[in-house]
Amino acid sequence: MKQYLRLFDFKQKVDYKTEVLSGLTVALALVPEAVAFAIIAGLAPLVGLYAAFVMGLVTSIFGGRPGMISGATGAVAVVIVSLAQSHGVEYVFATVVLAGTIQVLAGVLKLGKLMRLVPLPVVYGFVNGLAIIIFMSQLNQFKDVSGNWLTGNSLYIILGLVLLTMLIIWGLPKLTKVIPASLTAILVVFGIVAFLGIDTKTVGDVASIQGGFPPFHIPQIPFTLETLTLIFPYAAIIAGVGLIESLLTLELIDEITETRGRTNKEAAAQGIANITSGLFSGMGGCAMIGQSLINISNGARARLSGVVASIALLLFIMFGSGIIEQVPMAALTGLMIMVSIGTFEWVSVKILNKYPKSDIIVMVLVMLITVILHNLALAVLVGVIVAALVFSWDNAKRIRARKHIDENGVKHYEIYGPLFFGSIKMFNDKFDLLNDPAEIMIDFKESRIADMSAIEAVNKLTERYHKVGKKVYITNLSSSSHKLLIKADEMININVVE
Repeated sequence: MKQYLRLFDFKQKVDYKTEVLSGLTVALALVPEAVAFAIIAGLAPLVGLYAAFVMGLVTSIFGGRPGMISGATGAVAVVIVSLAQSHGVEYVFATVVLAGTIQVLAGVLKLGKLMRLVPLPVVYGFVNGLAIIIFMSQLNQFKDVSGNWLTGNSLYIILGLVLLTMLIIWGLPKLTKVIPASLTAILVVFGIVAFLGIDTKTVGDVASIQGGFPPFHIPQIPFTLETLTLIFPYAAIIAGVGLIESLLTLELIDEITETRGRTNKEAAAQGIANITSGLFSGMGGCAMIGQSLINISNGARARLSGVVASIALLLFIMFGSGIIEQVPMAALTGLMIMVSIGTFEWVSVKILNKYPKSDIIVMVLVMLITVILHNLALAVLVGVIVAALVFSWDNAKRIRARKHIDENGVKHYEIYGPLFFGSIKMFNDKFDLLNDPAEIMIDFKESRIADMSAIEAVNKLTERYHKVGKKVYITNLSSSSHKLLIKADEMININVVE
């Protein structure tokens, strides 16, 4: 029972009014996003809405980051679109279930700690790229059904309503924080459009959201090795993209709220949510940075807001579709533009000239890949690899050697800096094999042997000295370096003096 209570964070002080109102705001913002992502994936709008409901509810209850919102996302939609077109929705459901299973395993194996390997420039590039994507996705609202830009009164009306929404969201918190600015903006614009009878695009013009409770449905596919071979690559990408986006969103919310979420718990919760989504006719998804920021900016900090958002979304689908379909898209567009502005890490621009050039390159590279390819997993992976290579290059240049000959004629090499695969060449260049005396001593007090390449380098250096009849002694090894040498004792021939 105590575990159940902790699940809902009842020990945490909860502002129920803020949580409920923020949840309702998030539910409204979820509708157009879920519909849009389902259409991108080539699926029926309800498939996206069902995914938003299931993902949001499960992760809000079981997730590792209270206040974070999950649902159907563009990152997942981009991955499954080709599968949906070639094999149909049943294969999509099966793929989502398999992706969820992979994510649960990642959480159980505690792979969430791998997020420590993602450097800050990669996070900034990812977040900034995502902010640009959110902004660019709203530009479609300024086009007609033929894809042409609006002109005349139609353009002025939607621009005016969007700007009014943004003004309320920006200005209301400066006057009062009693009610969420986002919800107020939506209600005000909705009221103005309804009262004045303004002709503008509404949610209903995008798609109908009317439906029932998500039906339980085991994917109707042949359970064969051929099917597994087909869906596994898609499932692996969905799992990877979902975890990367979810855990980066978690870190962003941690930074904003100055609290700490649980990455492994969130990974497992995302997996459970995707499995459930696939079994209840949903397209799957992950954390939604835009809706999460709406929720956090409204003051929500507990699980209740996410639960309310999910249940409200289901009620919209089942009973309130007629009203929700009349909400002007201009209000939701203004809301999402403000989200994109809030998402962008402006500090990364302000202190751009203070960053190392390598960090700037990594940040811009990740941002460009995110924006151009819409492949968040690839963007982060490339960013981490480039950052790691830059780090290795910089550390490779830090290897140093101070040299002197003592009264006994022994030459001492005092090594500074890490010895690893990248610094081996510079390490070897420090030694004067032919002109050194009969005995030399290599002091690793200010260095450490980091990997097998370094062990082999020390071994070969020793062998070279032995071939010309000279003795080598190694001193002051760190415990970790000494263990590496001991483990490699069967492969190398080296004298170790402690």
